[in-house]
Amino acid sequence: MQSTPQRARLILAILAVVVGLFMIAVAPVLIQVSMERVVASLMDVSKSKPQYASGILLFSFAYPFYRGLIFISGIALILLARPIHQGEEWTYPASLLAAAFPAAGGMFMFLPYVSWVEGFPIPMIISWVGLAFFWSMILARKVDAWLKWGNFLALTFMGMLTTHAFVVGIGNLRMLLTRPDRPLYTGLEWWVLSWSAPIQWICVVLLFVGIYELAARRAAGWWLALIAGASILAIDLPTQIIRTTMSDSTSLDYLYGTLLSIGLLFTLLFPRFRARLVE
Repeated sequence: MQSTPQRARLILAILAVVVGLFMIAVAPVLIQVSMERVVASLMDVSKSKPQYASGILLFSFAYPFYRGLIFISGIALILLARPIHQGEEWTYPASLLAAAFPAAGGMFMFLPYVSWVEGFPIPMIISWVGLAFFWSMILARKVDAWLKWGNFLALTFMGMLTTHAFVVGIGNLRMLLTRPDRPLYTGLEWWVLSWSAPIQWICVVLLFVGIYELAARRAAGWWLALIAGASILAIDLPTQIIRTTMSDSTSLDYLYGTLLSIGLLFTLLFPRFRARLVE
């Protein structure tokens, strides 16, 4: 960060305070309003589609959980503002991780609006604010172009995969809780969901830790991203095939996860990027 112009560091520090204040004072209210809309819509939808009833409990837990992460990240960004302005290098991975939580969490909380919630998707505001700081931190830093764009692509793919994997894990559990013949698992199309859900959530943890480690140019970050990307590819591709051929599902969620993981793996393994991403 010392090589980054002082003016750019000042702007980033001010942005960290503004985004941090938003995350601790505004985002929690937006999340509460969004959660109540989602739950109310699910209560209505589940009257004709009982398989959606389990989502009421899951979203009632997931939204407050992400709100807690976002709140703490806001505190972190405010505290990081001064060392960011001073150009301390360790603030780069720390602030990126703090910004990753609202970016990924806002996107997760937005997705129910695509399926069954009417009105403006309020959580997108949270995601945009997180992404604004996340990308500004990457692009404003004065470093080698291959490192800058390698970071931009790899870290963005990792953030997108955390969102997608968390959503898929929630969706897997929602379907499993309302599956036919429960507590038994009737058929491979249900077996595969019980395999997929824990893998998705484990990869979310690996990716968040990997964002910090890779931004710090540590080999551990590159390997965590590689392991998570390969794991999601290895579970999503067969799940998409099994669910499409053995059930009445028309969802392409696992295909999207497959494509995102391929994008991440390509970025990590591309020789020019790989040579710069790890110090």
